[in-house]
This record gives sequence, C-alpha cells and structure tokens, in this order.
Amino acid sequence: MTNSAITNIAIVMRKEVSDARRNRWFILFTIVFGGLALSLSLFGFSGLGTFGIAGFGRTVASLINLVMLIVPLMGLMLGAMSISGERERGSLLPLLAQPVMPTEVLLGKYLGTAVALMAAILFGFGFSGIVIAWQGGLAQFSYYLILVGLTLLIGLVHLSIGFLISAFMSKSATAISTALILWLIIVFISDLGLIGTAVVLRLAPSVLLAFTLINPAQVFKLAAIHTIQGNLEILGAAGLYAADVFRGFLFPTLMVLFLLWVFIPLLFAIGVFRQRSI
Repeated sequence: MTNSAITNIAIVMRKEVSDARRNRWFILFTIVFGGLALSLSLFGFSGLGTFGIAGFGRTVASLINLVMLIVPLMGLMLGAMSISGERERGSLLPLLAQPVMPTEVLLGKYLGTAVALMAAILFGFGFSGIVIAWQGGLAQFSYYLILVGLTLLIGLVHLSIGFLISAFMSKSATAISTALILWLIIVFISDLGLIGTAVVLRLAPSVLLAFTLINPAQVFKLAAIHTIQGNLEILGAAGLYAADVFRGFLFPTLMVLFLLWVFIPLLFAIGVFRQRSI
C-alpha cells in the first residue's frame, strides 16, 4: 500500500470519527450500553453473599448477555448506515470524484467507524470496570479485560456485516431494516430455534456445535464462558462436545473464526462497493 493510499484512508477515517460524534444513533448506543453495563455491575455486587468471586461471576454472566444483545445491534446499525446513508444524501459521489480509490474510501470509513464503536464499548466498560475493581478486587480483573477484548471483536464482526449490507443497499432505511432483521436472526431466532430444533429432532452434539460455530454471537458466548468460567457445562451437550473435540485448541479456534467473520464480510463489501462505484 502506497503512502498516498494510507494518507487517503487516514483522511476518510478522521472524517468518519468526526461524523460519528454527531450521529444520534451512536450517541444513543453509547449512553444505553454504558448505563446498562454500569447498572449490571452495581446490581451484580449488591446483596449479601455476592461480593468477591461470587459477585464477579454474577456480574460477568450479566455482562455477557448484555454484550450479546446490544453490541451486535450497535455494529450492524452503524455499519448499515455508513455507505447507504452517504449514497442517499448524495455526498458519496463527490467523495469518489476526488483522487481516491473506492477501496480507500471504504477502508477509511470502516476504520473510522470501528474506532468510534470501540470507543463506545470502552466507555461503557470503563465505568463498569471501576465498580468491579472496587467491589471485587483486582484478582479477577484480568478475566474482565478478556471479556472487553472479546466484546471489541464481536463489535468488529457485526460492523463488517453491517458494511456488507450497506454496500448492497441504495437507501439507508432498507439497510437499517435488513440489519434489524439480521440482528433478530443472530441474537434471538437462531438461539431459540436451535434449542427447539435440538429438542424436537434430538440433534447430535456435533450438529449442535456446527450450528453454534456459524453464529458469531454464539462464538462469542463460547469464548467468553470458556475463558472466564473455565468450563462449558452451562452450554449443555454442545459445550461439552466442543471442549472434548478441541481440548486446548478451543480458544485459538474461536479466535480464528472471529477473524474470519471480521475479514470475509469486509472483503465482500469492498468487492461490492468497487463494482457499484464503477
């Protein structure tokens, strides 16, 4: 990559960070996620007998569910509005008329939005981390940092998927609707549907694991529970089967899946955006 390409990407990236700070959706997501994370941390350590390790486990379990619910929506929505919004407003064409390649534009927009998304996540986890360090001490804090890292990854995964949606759509309303439907499928329908299907058809653990690994939200849950709690018994047959099959390679395998979920949709988004720009 040439110096001019890096400069162009950096310019677009700075523009996206600046636009994100004025985006009402971004501000709303940041406030909601930060408020809920702080509330769950306070409630997790409240009550008799929930201090220390017990309180930490209760808090982390709540935060995992919060992340699976909110962060995919944040990534999908911010990604879906990125390209389609500018295309609909008519500001994308003048940008592409400049001496800049479509790939540079998309990468700059992605990196800028990714910085904004990660800042929102770290903002929310910052106040929660203060509560956890204060109430639970620093003994378990390394596991909390792992949860933060996994949350950043799942945010980037859904941001890539959101950019792919945005690259296809000409209108932001259509892109947002598609992102919302996909969020419902990833977070709710796939999870509940898999449980129902497993009960009715009595699926083998290997089949359950395969369906789990194709869902990025479930990959996040596997990685978080495996790392923080040390076992996957809480996930039932699929969790025990995953631990038995992958053994010590489970976490590296999940990280590879995360990276594939980040880069493959982004590469497809670049291809679609370049084709439509031509």
